[in-house]
Amino acid sequence: MSRYAVVIERANGNLSAYVPDLPGCVATGRTDDEVRANIAEAISLHLESLRQHGESVPPPSATADVVEVA
Repeated sequence: MSRYAVVIERANGNLSAYVPDLPGCVATGRTDDEVRANIAEAISLHLESLRQHGESVPPPSATADVVEVA
């Protein structure tokens, strides 16, 4: 099992998510739970498609953190 960093942003009344390590792997949702479920499915389908087309699957390398500033 791999763990890919996901960026979630608010956009025009919904949420959008993308995976820095998997260009083109995106999803949207109305709630946090929905966008997380949708991006998880998008990652699975993206990886499956890469494998089916004989392309290499990039290993997770991006990281994310939250930094608090005053």
